[in-house]
Amino acid sequence: MTLSKRVVETLLDLVEIKLSCIEVHDREDTRELASLEQCRGELQRIMATHAASTLVKPRRGRAAARATA
Repeated sequence: MTLSKRVVETLLDLVEIKLSCIEVHDREDTRELASLEQCRGELQRIMATHAASTLVKPRRGRAAARATA
């Protein structure tokens, strides 16, 4: 399953909002904080991968056929 760039950006915004609001009072809050930070990292890696893949446009048509020959 793939997610669009817009969906990943929205999820990242939501995670960051929740991280800014969370108050750690006990172990459960600490676990949730760690989980949200991990989630943010994964979403950031997805965004970085998506950005890198859009920098290199795939070749199409005859140029692609010549490049693979």
